[in-house]
Amino acid sequence: MYLIVGLGNPGDEYRNNRHNVGFMAIDAIASEYGFPPFRQKYKGHFADGKIDGERVLLLKPQTFMNKSGASVGAVANFYKIEPKNIIVFYDELDLTPGKVRVKIGGGNGGHNGLRSIDPVIGKEYQRVRIGIGHPGSKEQVTRHVLGNFAKSDSDWLEPLLDSLAQNTDLLLKGQSAQFMNKIALAVFGEPKEKKKKAKMSVLNNAPKQMSNKTASPSPTKASNQMADMLKKIFKK
Repeated sequence: MYLIVGLGNPGDEYRNNRHNVGFMAIDAIASEYGFPPFRQKYKGHFADGKIDGERVLLLKPQTFMNKSGASVGAVANFYKIEPKNIIVFYDELDLTPGKVRVKIGGGNGGHNGLRSIDPVIGKEYQRVRIGIGHPGSKEQVTRHVLGNFAKSDSDWLEPLLDSLAQNTDLLLKGQSAQFMNKIALAVFGEPKEKKKKAKMSVLNNAPKQMSNKTASPSPTKASNQMADMLKKIFKK
């Protein structure tokens, strides 16, 4: 059994904040894997479902960021989930927007959510840091994290959330490097050198690659739900 937590602040006034990207990640995962509607439980919004055959609990603490540990601890204690099976998604100032890094343990980096969680369950849980960029000066940090994503942010946020949700199973398997690679490709694309080599390969093998028909996969229900969610995030 796994517990996946997304950090943020409750209430409509915070819904589209950069600080709430953890909540957005959980919503994307719930949509991708068809979780039942969230219920108000364990001082948070809670859902119980499965990912790749594994039972997974999703949680969005509704205690405000600096008291997230109360909600996370309530679920972890009730279901007796060890820290190694807990994954926490949250915003990271010191990463370029769209970059994702995964690690186990370490300091809280000044993040109030982690500062609240660590004393409750320990530090040996999996942390997924989602880059939101730094505003440039310490005085602007609060305004930045509690500010809404700009419309232009949808260029990287939409593919990030899509890929994050589609590849969550890799985190459950302990394949964090593959998880980060998948997201990097979805958000930033392949390095120019790789693209060039791929293009040359296609040209050199053109007769074998030619086809009169090109399959075009229809969008899934989960993708449509994701699109609807992102429209709400970026509408004025």
